[in-house]
Parts: sequence; C-alpha cells; structure tokens
Amino acid sequence: MLSDPIADMLTRIRNGVQVYKESVDVPASKFKQQIASILVKEGFLKGMEQVEIDGKPFLRLTLKYGPRREKVIQHIQRVSRPGRRVYVTADNVPNVRRGLGLAIVSTSKGLLPDREARKLGVGGEVICEVW
Repeated sequence: MLSDPIADMLTRIRNGVQVYKESVDVPASKFKQQIASILVKEGFLKGMEQVEIDGKPFLRLTLKYGPRREKVIQHIQRVSRPGRRVYVTADNVPNVRRGLGLAIVSTSKGLLPDREARKLGVGGEVICEVW
C-alpha cells in the first residue's frame, strides 16, 4: 500500500524523464488526473490518456522533450506531504523560478497553477513544484 500516491506519480514522471522514456503509466485517480491535465496545459507533458491494464484504470502520461532531446521537466518535487502539509495564503503563493516554473496549488476553487491562484486571489495547499 502506498502512503503517498501523489509522490509516487511524481517519482514515476521524474524517473521516466531521466531515462528518456516516451510515456509512463500511473494508477488513476481524479486528483492525479487533474494534476496531469495542469502539466499538459502548462506544457510540461505532451499528453495524457486513460487506459486499462489488467482491469485497473491507469493514466498514460506522454513525456515531452525538446528538439534535441532536452528534458522539458528539469525538476519535479512534492512540497506538501502527508506528514508535513504546506499551506499558503493568497499573498504568499510561491513564484517558482521567477515564473519559469510552476507550483500546483489545491484551493477552494480546485487545483490551480500558481499564476491562476494569484490572479483569483486564493491560497491553499501547495502540492508540487515543477521546472
């Protein structure tokens, strides 16, 4: 049993990028699907599709690389963990790498990228950071 399925998803993405895999499979959940859709929308992943492996739902995340196989995801890490939750107010939403990176924040309006959370003026739990 996994104690932190979100950290497992991020680790699978990190490991897949390190060895230049085309895609990685992650056990599906609505929360993971929302995180993946934000990563696709922000340009860190090429695509996402729902597949079934041995009768269980999985998300197949297609990893993205540059024209000369440069890694688009240089760094991806979990910020708020089950043992140490990290909450921020609307004024303190992190600005990752001066706007070049992305922080995913769980707010009362759903999962949002850091730019949208600042624009809407909402804070919440910082899930992860990507650059």
